[in-house]
Amino acid sequence: MALTPSSMIPLGTRAPDFSLTDTVSGKTLSYSEVKGEKGTLVMFICNHCPFVKHINPELVRLGKDYQKSPISIVAISANDQEQYPEDSPTNMKALAQELGYTFPYLYDETQSVARAYGAECTPDFFLFDHSDNLVYRGQLDGSRPENGVELDGKDLRKAIDAVIAGDPVSADQNPSVGCNIKWKE
Repeated sequence: MALTPSSMIPLGTRAPDFSLTDTVSGKTLSYSEVKGEKGTLVMFICNHCPFVKHINPELVRLGKDYQKSPISIVAISANDQEQYPEDSPTNMKALAQELGYTFPYLYDETQSVARAYGAECTPDFFLFDHSDNLVYRGQLDGSRPENGVELDGKDLRKAIDAVIAGDPVSADQNPSVGCNIKWKE
């Protein structure tokens, strides 16, 4: 596990399109199909990373809390399943069902979507407004495995709530940190 920060791509970056398979439903979904009325949260996560395991309870709460909001949430795993079989689509589906994810959990087999987004770590969060412009690319909150900080999602929730209200999102954002994406060789 290499501790890796998010790349903090420029705010205002347009959301790259994608067409990926949802490991739970088996459907192929594009960005335009998962896009929310007021905004879209794209999360890069995986099954095996201890940082993602730590925040999974808050990801489940986020999904439930914003399920009926004008914000759409989608998760993507881009890890190499050959080197990390726990991150295979079959295991992604099982975990999503076990935890009760209310959002699609897509698999980026070619890793081209992760590269297009500038994703570097798991977890890595990208929040886009209604015009598909990046307004937040930071941490969920200050909680990390074993640091004793409460897991509450406050940084990301503050950004989501601002987007829903039509308010500007503060540009003062802290990078997410976690395991590096497991790139194919």
